Amino acid sequence: MNTLQMLRPSATVKGFMQNLRKLSEVTAELARRKAIEKYLAAHEIKKLHLGAGLSTIPTWLATDLMPSSDEIIFLDATKRFPFPDGTFDYVFSEHMIEHLPWHKGLFMLKECRRVLKPGGTLRVATPDLEILLGLYKRDEAPLHAEYIRWITDLFILPYIPFKDERAYRSSIVINNAFRNWGHQFLYDGELLSTTMQEAGFINIRRVAYGQSEDEHLRGLESHGSIMGNDKLVSFETMIFEATRPV
Repeated sequence: MNTLQMLRPSATVKGFMQNLRKLSEVTAELARRKAIEKYLAAHEIKKLHLGAGLSTIPTWLATDLMPSSDEIIFLDATKRFPFPDGTFDYVFSEHMIEHLPWHKGLFMLKECRRVLKPGGTLRVATPDLEILLGLYKRDEAPLHAEYIRWITDLFILPYIPFKDERAYRSSIVINNAFRNWGHQFLYDGELLSTTMQEAGFINIRRVAYGQSEDEHLRGLESHGSIMGNDKLVSFETMIFEATRPV
């Protein structure tokens, strides 16, 4: 037997590693099911938070593709959600749907409708394409120039050769919004509303940042505090609520 053959994993070792991975996956899935069952049993009003990131909201079941803590369960929003039909009273996502291509975003919204109870409410917060494209008209809104400077200082200036006023360009900021942070698809209000309607929602309405007629949906947005600027995150963000038909 030559050296290469000696170093090559045997079929027994390969089989053992495969079984170990399968066992790990099964263990993780059992832990997820237990966490879901525990949450559902403990809360009369059931609320699903998609894409929780680094933050959790009291009384909400936090989920994320890459959970950052044991308080957050794994959920891939591009696949069938691990809940029966009509489980939740509320579903919320913030700065998350733009990370999916349009067709997968539509799938996610259809899953939100499926797991909501009849009459349940979905709330979605995402960057507003109309606001971003409006940065070309920076003189028409006082916040345009301030937003361009804020995004440039935080996310663009460290990576471009010129470090002077030439860096503060709407064209660069708009391109950054499409290409940075894993963004896949940006909506304007009309398209998000149409996509929600296509997913089967009714009573689709635009609401203010942090505000809602429903007390359970007020003060949910945290992206502003995470980014350190509530005013400018509120400026770039649009929020829609919609209802699953009864």
